[in-house]
This record gives sequence, C-alpha cells and structure tokens, in this order.
Amino acid sequence: MTQSQRPHRNFYGRLKGKTLKQSQKAYLDEDLGTLSPGLVDWEANPERTPLDLPALFGGRDVWLEIGFGGGEHLVHQARENPGVGIIGAELYINGVAMLLGKIRRAGVDNLAVHPGDARDLMDVLPDQSISRAFLLYPDPWPKARHHRRRFVTPEHLGPLARVMKPGAMLRVATDIPDYVRQTLQEVPRAGFEWSAERADDWRLPWGDWISTRYEQKALREGRVPHYLSFVRQG
Repeated sequence: MTQSQRPHRNFYGRLKGKTLKQSQKAYLDEDLGTLSPGLVDWEANPERTPLDLPALFGGRDVWLEIGFGGGEHLVHQARENPGVGIIGAELYINGVAMLLGKIRRAGVDNLAVHPGDARDLMDVLPDQSISRAFLLYPDPWPKARHHRRRFVTPEHLGPLARVMKPGAMLRVATDIPDYVRQTLQEVPRAGFEWSAERADDWRLPWGDWISTRYEQKALREGRVPHYLSFVRQG
C-alpha cells in the first residue's frame, strides 16, 4: 500500500477538548516523540511494514489498550506488569497529554503511545502479536443510526482478531446495556469466545481492575458496569 492508497476512515469523536495546560503542552513536546517512536507514520512507512515489536519491547508479551481515555488504567497495568510491553491508542489529544503526565509521575518504562486512530495502528501490528487487549468504556453511540460507529463492529473487530494471538484475552467494560448486547453478538462472530461461566464473571470487575473516571461517572449517574472477557480462538 502506498501513501496515495491510505484508506479513508471517518472519525466521529472529539480530537481535542479544553485548552491544554502549559505542563501538558510540555509533556507532548518533550515526551511523546520518545514514547511514540513512529508507531504509525504514513510518510516514513507508506508500505505499512509491520512494527518490529521485539525491538520496541525487548521480546516481551505485548498488550493493547484501545482508547485509553485519561490513561489511569494503562499506567496501572504497566506498573503492575513490568514484564509486559503495552501500547495505548487514543485520538483525543487531551487524553494523550493526561497520560504523559501520569507516565512521568509513575516512572514506568514499558509503555508506547499511539496518538491516533487504533485502526491505523492495527494496520502495522504483525499477525498474532498481541497477548491481551482492553476496550474500556468505549464511545457508546446510543442512537440506533450510530451503532455502526461503535468499535464492536466487523470493521474494527476483524483487524483486532488478526493481530491477537490464539488464546489471547479481550476485555470489554461498558455501562451501556445495548453495547453489551452488540458486544455479545459481534465479538464471537469475529473469532472470540465469551469466557463467562457465572453471573459474577460479568457483574464483578477483574481482580487487577482499577476504576476509571468513566466508570466513576457511570456509577454516579446510576448506570451498572459490565465486565466481559473473551478468548481469541485459534
């Protein structure tokens, strides 16, 4: 694929919110280049050569968080799993800036950041290279005519399934009942098996969970979180 053949992809969410603080601008200027070493650069990699993940993470297992929000879960997982390399993808630049501040304070060194569309990132991830993926409180797109914009559609799940190893886990957290419905319909069709055996498996958070700002908002507003785990089939 050449640069002129770059696929057109609509994006419907926010790219930027409130004016960035000076400290956040500094994080972007000083840290992002190191933490995002050309993960997706169409000019430098027009043929979409797969990423060299062993060079990036020294041969460690690689996890992926799709849409990391403010980055609290991403940094938590990096701190708790120093033997794993984790890539976070997020288009919302304010969220990227918040993450960079958290990385500085936590001092973790096993993260890479893609400040862009996760679909572009998956274009260059090698087949069967991801050992775990997280989709946590994704944009709900509640109107029926917008459901095709949700991540749990074939457009997104097909590439995700391609890059995940057989036996790899996909975790999905959402407080939107209809998102649960669509997830349970579409994710198995993409080659994953829902691993729940009892109600608590989707009612209770994972043992290594850290509640995010989006979950706290859902709880304040009376919505019930759901925690869904899927296993990539070989």
